[in-house]
Amino acid sequence: MTSRIDLHIHTVFSDGLHTPTEIVEMARRKGLQVISICDHASIGGIPEAIEAAAGTRLQVIPGLEISTEADGLEAHILGYLVDQGCRELRGALSRLRDSRLERAKEMLARLRALGLALPLQRLQELAGPGALGRPHVAKAMVEAHFVGSSQEAFQRYLSPGRPAYVPRSRTTSGDALRLIRAAGGVPVLAHPWRVTSLLPDLVAKGLMGLEAYYTGYSPGMTEHLVELADKYRLVCTGGSDFHGLTLLPNNRLGQVDVPAKCVEALRNRHRLLVKAP
Repeated sequence: MTSRIDLHIHTVFSDGLHTPTEIVEMARRKGLQVISICDHASIGGIPEAIEAAAGTRLQVIPGLEISTEADGLEAHILGYLVDQGCRELRGALSRLRDSRLERAKEMLARLRALGLALPLQRLQELAGPGALGRPHVAKAMVEAHFVGSSQEAFQRYLSPGRPAYVPRSRTTSGDALRLIRAAGGVPVLAHPWRVTSLLPDLVAKGLMGLEAYYTGYSPGMTEHLVELADKYRLVCTGGSDFHGLTLLPNNRLGQVDVPAKCVEALRNRHRLLVKAP
């Protein structure tokens, strides 16, 4: 059964395979009523999605996703209903994209030292409007016949401990939470099952929501996360984390049953946030 709501979707503006317009068309065909574009460190795809959905019954909620580090753990923070014109947000996202570019250049330098030279221009072509990342390096390596598949590229060269791996510069969770709230957005902990130990600290720093409904989560897992959300007075959200089926075949658009009350609660929390002095 297809849900009517999917609040976690990626496009070509980060590491997804589809344009915002294609996402809107796919969502409409599936009968979705509300979606959110949540690209990594980017709000660039939101205007296109909103324009593509104009005049239809499909609602597009502005969002983004920021990878952070908290107590040695990786925590991804979603930001919903952010003000896309916020100068602080735009500046911070620009710096994050610049750091991704520098990381890509270092990966290319390490590959070059191994005799596997790749042109930066080709990676930028593969990334398109999105930020450069390891998937683009892997795809370029396949094109150059250095490896047989992207999976092989990661296993031999691009994963932690491999010769061309470069650690990503991460934003702290506190900084991401402050940034999202400064832009009038509602910060939500994405796919939280393995990092629920972080909740007390994140809530103290401004977390406002928990992605309780997510691809692969059992009813028991979701129930436990909803209970945690109630305990910490967090709104619940949910989504598929759709990137494109050839990239993540198990994450299908609209496959997660997200209650309609989640959207209402999210909007209510946003209204309270922007009214606060």
